[in-house]
Amino acid sequence: MRKLIILFFAGIFGFVAVASAQTPAQAPAQPTTPTRPKTATTARSGTTTGHAYDRALLRPALLKEKAPETFQVKFDTTRGEFTVSITRAWAPIGADRFYNLVKHHFYDSASFFRVVPGFIVQFGLSAYPPVSAAWQHADLQDDPVTQSNKLGYLTFATAGPNTRTTQVFISLKDNAGLDRQGFAPFGVVDPPGMKVVNMFYDQYGDNAGPDQEQIAKQGEPYLDKGWPKLDSIKTATLVGAAGAAAPAKPAAAPKTAPAATKPQ
Repeated sequence: MRKLIILFFAGIFGFVAVASAQTPAQAPAQPTTPTRPKTATTARSGTTTGHAYDRALLRPALLKEKAPETFQVKFDTTRGEFTVSITRAWAPIGADRFYNLVKHHFYDSASFFRVVPGFIVQFGLSAYPPVSAAWQHADLQDDPVTQSNKLGYLTFATAGPNTRTTQVFISLKDNAGLDRQGFAPFGVVDPPGMKVVNMFYDQYGDNAGPDQEQIAKQGEPYLDKGWPKLDSIKTATLVGAAGAAAPAKPAAAPKTAPAATKPQ
């Protein structure tokens, strides 16, 4: 699986790609965990035992439907609900991919496997190993960056040029430095919903979290054993056309420059 680590050097952003899970790297002193989503049933995910995934997810090449020009997705999580408004014109290729993934419930039961305070919340690895395997090499071409990675903006993670698959992150502050690295936002969390996003568990540390490849291979039992406090998505559902979503206000910059992280 693909790992992306974006390195912060006193306000200068860089990134290192590792294998297959995509992950922007940490900003301030508090870390998070690069991990994967959960499989079917745990107290963390709130899902039901035996819940089956959509079999269409095993054939990524067929999920090519064009997204509406604007649409909304409601996330019901272990901390509450938030809504994301998507604008296709911002990043059409990414918006189409996200639309198809949500429509077929790819993100249901997935964990927020990387939560870096003052930087990002990352998710987007399937709860089901067969689905993870199917999407491992379903790379997308990059979109031009037309929007900045502001507080609350939703963006696909990458492991380098033209490597977007299913992982996305929500910025917890104004991450304009990511713009120069080719990260193209395609949506924004509603401002009230950011209260929910800011509650996701963030104490495992960015360098001490689960291994993304193992989450893909083993699913939720792997997370339950080592990282039981991770929050997760119960359901992510299309809820209709987006209204005029007011962007969230940028957070204050950290007082001290973040240390660089090591590639995982």
